[in-house]
Amino acid sequence: MNRMIALNWVRPAIAAVVVWHVSLAAWALAAEPQYVLGIAARDAQTMFLADRNLPGVWQMTDGKLTLFFEGSKKFRTPLNAVRCLAIDREGHLLAGDSSTREVYRFNAENRPEPLTKGGIGIPTGIAVNAAGEILVADLETHRIWKVPSAGGEPSLFAEVAAPRALAFDGEGRLWIVSHGKDQLLRANPEGKLEVAVAGRSFEFPSAVLVDAQGVAYVCDTYAKAIWKVVPGKPPVKWASGEPLVSPVGLAWSNTDVLVADPRAKGIVRVDPEGKMTTLRLAP
Repeated sequence: MNRMIALNWVRPAIAAVVVWHVSLAAWALAAEPQYVLGIAARDAQTMFLADRNLPGVWQMTDGKLTLFFEGSKKFRTPLNAVRCLAIDREGHLLAGDSSTREVYRFNAENRPEPLTKGGIGIPTGIAVNAAGEILVADLETHRIWKVPSAGGEPSLFAEVAAPRALAFDGEGRLWIVSHGKDQLLRANPEGKLEVAVAGRSFEFPSAVLVDAQGVAYVCDTYAKAIWKVVPGKPPVKWASGEPLVSPVGLAWSNTDVLVADPRAKGIVRVDPEGKMTTLRLAP
């Protein structure tokens, strides 16, 4: 009888210890980014990171990392499958989520508000034009959609094979990373397409930025590199190798380029000369 009483006491105690250790491990895992797919910078001090496995968004301000928004593990809930980020003209964060087929804008309380009523399939890239309109690359429908700045039904901007990423240049042209026969395209404000780089010069292009001089920078995941595309010249590798492992996203920080890499040990910063340093991601 005494043995049975002892066992009845020990078993719940062991279970409680196991639960505590599992909870502690989960907390430790969630205390830092797990799989960063997208990046956006509001200014030189503040950046946001899309964490596909959290799922949710992290904020890094003056080197300090905090949890900005944590989504649910339940499918079809906001940011359950967050894939891309951007900043709108008012400085608000935009996030594309394939789980809910939606693009969200975060309000003053840091809560996501849907903009299209589920009008986007798989959003893989977001860019905002001078008028505040939101352009979204949809990998599912092979289209670029235009969303009114206040939200609303998306309208077709252009049809592009497997669009992956978007960025505007100083002339108002939209640069598009495609996994079609021509991997880097441009579109004028009316959506008319032209080829920026013919053929398949990249292994797996995943992001693009354009500087004030019209020079494009293309993130190449498989090549572990950032390519530099000067107008009228073929692409050249600008930054490659360690610390890059699997780069997927780009954002400006003044004249430096920030690189999101889910397999690196932080965010990689590349200066105008192509020198790379790593920003550690720690609370």
